[in-house]
Amino acid sequence: MIRPMASHDMDSILTIWLEASIESHDFVSREFWESRLEDMRNVYIPASETYIYETDGTVKGFFSLHGNTLAAIFVSPGCQGEGIGQKLMEKVKELRNPVCLDVYRENHRTVAFYRRCGFRELAEKRDPHTGHVELVMEYRA
Repeated sequence: MIRPMASHDMDSILTIWLEASIESHDFVSREFWESRLEDMRNVYIPASETYIYETDGTVKGFFSLHGNTLAAIFVSPGCQGEGIGQKLMEKVKELRNPVCLDVYRENHRTVAFYRRCGFRELAEKRDPHTGHVELVMEYRA
C-alpha cells in the first residue's frame, strides 16, 4: 500500500534512505551520507510531500516530492527487485506531470530505471556537495 508519510514513519524512511544511498552510491563515501542524516530528518523530509510503500506494517520504500521535483525515491536494499520502485514511480506520475529529478551519472542502475520509466535527459550539472556529475531528467506524459 502507498500512503502519505506519518510522523512515526520517519525512522524507517531514514534507515532506508541511508542504507540505499550507501549501496547505490559506492562512488561517494559512507561518511558523506551519514553526515546528511540529520538534514534529511530536520530539513528535507519535513519540507517535502512524502509517501511510503508499506506491506504488513513494514515500510519498504518511499518517495519525496518538492514541487514538481522528485527529490528522493528509495527502496530498502533487501526489497529491491520486487517491483516496489515501479509502483512508487506510478504514484509519482499520478501526482505530478511533468516531474523532474537529478541523478548521479555514475549511478547506472538508477539511471536505467528512470529511462525505463520514461524519463529523458535534459542536462548535466556538477553536484556542489560531492563534485560528481548529475543528470537532470524529466518525465512528461
